[in-house]
Amino acid sequence: MHRLIIACCTLCFLNACNPQKKYDDTGVAFSISDTMLARCEFYEASEQPVKNEIRLFGKITADNNKMAHVNSLVGGLVLSVQAELGDYVKQGQVLATVRSSEVAEFQRQRLDAQSDVAVAEKNLQVARELFEGKLNSERDVNAAEKELVKARAELARINEVYAIYNLRDGSTFNIQAPISGFVLAKNVLPNEQLRSDVTEALFSISEINEVWALANVSEGDIGKIELGYDTEVRTLGFPDKVYKGRIDKIFNAIDPETKAMKVRVRVPNDNFQLKPDMMATVNVIFTENKKLVAVPSSAIIFDKSKNWVMVFKDRQNIETRNVEVYRQLGDVTFLSTGLQPGEKVISKNGLFVYDAIND
Repeated sequence: MHRLIIACCTLCFLNACNPQKKYDDTGVAFSISDTMLARCEFYEASEQPVKNEIRLFGKITADNNKMAHVNSLVGGLVLSVQAELGDYVKQGQVLATVRSSEVAEFQRQRLDAQSDVAVAEKNLQVARELFEGKLNSERDVNAAEKELVKARAELARINEVYAIYNLRDGSTFNIQAPISGFVLAKNVLPNEQLRSDVTEALFSISEINEVWALANVSEGDIGKIELGYDTEVRTLGFPDKVYKGRIDKIFNAIDPETKAMKVRVRVPNDNFQLKPDMMATVNVIFTENKKLVAVPSSAIIFDKSKNWVMVFKDRQNIETRNVEVYRQLGDVTFLSTGLQPGEKVISKNGLFVYDAIND
């Protein structure tokens, strides 16, 4: 009888010292079922360089190397506006039409220049015929040739103006898009009187298949920022969407108003979700000078004010292991203690196994 009592006490002690084994009513140790095993995923822990991040705040802007500010080259009355804010326009597309007396004046100058060329050509022909008939001198021929060269130069100048302004016959002038892109600003209305000396752009057009995220870096974080650091950009408009990028420029100047330095991140924007002037959060990711064991964040189970992982050896040998978390960075968690490189943990549905063993 005494031996039976001692054996039972020993069995209870062994069960307390081995929480990874749970016995059912028949005394068989816990074994993960085929169904549960198929639903689980496993990850072999490895030692990795520890990563850290700095959260910065800023906004999305258009790439100013892919932007065009459009002005009217002539003054006049705006007859119509064919593009609105946010529209996508193609290069050469008419944005607005203006009736202008300046265009009419250019047309008059062109007609005068064409007439002057015709007269100069006729005078040169007459001078040459008279020279052949010994009725004038070679100097007269040279003078006629110079007049023709001068007339042709003036006509070429007027034609160049027509080409630059893209003028046509009549008094109307079409303001055209110099590049393809989205209209980001519009400062013109129908029936508005334009002045040719106004410097404010009537339209701003930009390609936004790639945009910039400009973020502010506080003075305390300036020393932690370097070119080439990976970043994750998020916006209020698409909070679940992460846009990957890298710091490609550091503006080495402090804004006197914000007391911050700006950094630039180029962000691909193939679906045009990101719009200029959107507020953005930029997480800058960098590597610390140390290595720790890393596991997927989904492998961490928080219970009883502690962090646990399920260490998988085989389907009947699963250990609930207490670990100390050094840092969680997105999908990766770095551990200070509790796990060795090469040990396998349950990275998906480990909570079900944890409950089955520890409840």
